[in-house]
Amino acid sequence: MNEIAKCVSNYIHHVSEPAKAEYAFFAKQVSLTVAIEVAASGQQADGKRHSHQRRIPRAVLDEAVRRLHANMEAVEATNNFQELHDRVGAIIGPIRGIGELTIYDVAHRIGAFLNIEPEHVYLHAGARKGAAAIGYSGRVVKKEQLPPEFLPLTPAEIEDCLCIFKEDLWSRSPSFSQCAKQAKASSCLPKTERIVKPC
Repeated sequence: MNEIAKCVSNYIHHVSEPAKAEYAFFAKQVSLTVAIEVAASGQQADGKRHSHQRRIPRAVLDEAVRRLHANMEAVEATNNFQELHDRVGAIIGPIRGIGELTIYDVAHRIGAFLNIEPEHVYLHAGARKGAAAIGYSGRVVKKEQLPPEFLPLTPAEIEDCLCIFKEDLWSRSPSFSQCAKQAKASSCLPKTERIVKPC
């Protein structure tokens, strides 16, 4: 079993069910108003803040909630995840302290309520590093362009898997020794035909 297959297997057996439960929590909110508040504040089912947003000041998250509430009709009018992601980014991206990971997280959580799932794999932060280890760069990659080992997972699950197991993938990458000190993993990967350019 190669390293990608091991990571996918570990994801399925140890992460998939908790991730689905978390997604279901965001999907079952009573209204879009509440769904936005829960999503943008990083609130989990246990009431604690998600680790991805733990270091963001409360005032920053409160401002994200306020701006999303003010643009709720535009958020609700989205027809697919790319559109939702772009709209959320346009609304809260200008807030100092909000980065690409939070934009994706908030869009994904609101998408759960709106029944809109990612159609492609979004590469940011940790997920980008995991993707770089197997020869992919850019911001978005289609699932069918990735190795077949990822087939059992949805695009959102692949993003999660790449992020969680980035160190496992990266430490075994042929490029690791020459890239270990680079600030961005993708900056020193050799160009190959598998590289996916930004969409």
